[in-house]
Amino acid sequence: MPTYISLINYTQQGIENMHDSPERLDQAKEVTESFGGEYHDFYLTLGEYDAVYVADFPDAESATKALLTVAGAGAVNTETLRAFPEDEYRDIIAGLS
Repeated sequence: MPTYISLINYTQQGIENMHDSPERLDQAKEVTESFGGEYHDFYLTLGEYDAVYVADFPDAESATKALLTVAGAGAVNTETLRAFPEDEYRDIIAGLS
């Protein structure tokens, strides 16, 4: 399954209710699974983004639906990247002219 890395920023609502953040993470994992995805990692981060969420999804449509569901709750904004692991990266580069 394709891997997606979501860069997360807390909204004002998310910051004001930070004590609920662990429960929201559990809900995000459930949403991921409900759209056929598989949760891998979560990191609280310093810098431009507040957190990183890594999951696999069957396709971009499933990933988009899951991430819109999570963001729709109002506690976070996300920027999501399709990630290619090393073996796929090597195949892509090998296919260049």
